[in-house]
Amino acid sequence: MKFSLGTFSRDGSDRFAAFCFDERVIPLREVHGQAVRGGATWAEGASVLDLLQSWDRHLPKLRALAEELGPQPDAGVAMSSLRVHPPVDLPRQVLCTGANYRKHVVDLTLDMGVGPEGLQGEALRKWAEDMMDERAAKGEPYVFPKLPSAITGAFDPVVLPATTQKPDWELELAVIIGRPARNVRREEALDYVAGYSIVNDVSARDLIARTDYKMLGTDWLRSKSPPSFMPFGPVLVPACFVDDPQDLRITLKLNGQTMQDESSADMLFDVARQIEYISSHVQLWPGDLIATGSPAGNGTHYNRFLRDGDVMDAEIEGLGRQRNACVTEPGTR
Repeated sequence: MKFSLGTFSRDGSDRFAAFCFDERVIPLREVHGQAVRGGATWAEGASVLDLLQSWDRHLPKLRALAEELGPQPDAGVAMSSLRVHPPVDLPRQVLCTGANYRKHVVDLTLDMGVGPEGLQGEALRKWAEDMMDERAAKGEPYVFPKLPSAITGAFDPVVLPATTQKPDWELELAVIIGRPARNVRREEALDYVAGYSIVNDVSARDLIARTDYKMLGTDWLRSKSPPSFMPFGPVLVPACFVDDPQDLRITLKLNGQTMQDESSADMLFDVARQIEYISSHVQLWPGDLIATGSPAGNGTHYNRFLRDGDVMDAEIEGLGRQRNACVTEPGTR
């Protein structure tokens, strides 16, 4: 029985973890007794993050409980009647892989005219494509941290601060870690994945590069981590229900117009390679989130950035949908 997990609240009440069967939500606390009779050991008020701390032990019990609950159309409540919070509320660490979609990086190279002097048009495109193929074959992922305080819900507003004139969208496949991971081999990396979700790695394009002292390079704090710059969710789909994370359609519409429409197959470094690389440098914990890069079609490509009143509708195949309205930060109009 396929299910996902989410975090919700109603009318300002405390947040709770829940089973999600399509658009129906069953709080785990309401079926805790049934879960315990089946051998479950999590606490009645366990959060999704709590469940992830012993994911290998809890997942079989969750699957068995889901089978017992079965397809009950009237069970639980409609997700639309609840406040939807980030499914993991909140990850301790957020790692983002940049420049990880082949077409996206090639498009940016052309859009920004970055390349050997004198190369233009198709010659520049060919140079960029060859560079990406070489990087995929012999290079390494490029990963940076983003603060968990940037995370917001899948249907919450994205607040545009006065510090940026070029806030941009970046829809991405999210990977949620289910085991402590350090120096993981690529061949075993997917065994460390608890599940998948959706994130939008909203970015202030004009704040990435430090122009006051160029030797400092990139500034991910100011460009990536303002509050609400990472809508996350609506749910966590266990990895056992995702056949192939490298074959998922990723789409984002801005005010109804399709801007991103790509497959996760276009990644330069797949999910397993990213986990291998990240865990070779840092310790990953259960519940940590990896944003795996954004496909072509960002605002930079269109020279169209987020404005007050914009609405982003985003979807990743099998993982649900997001809808985020953009609002100007209060006091900055």
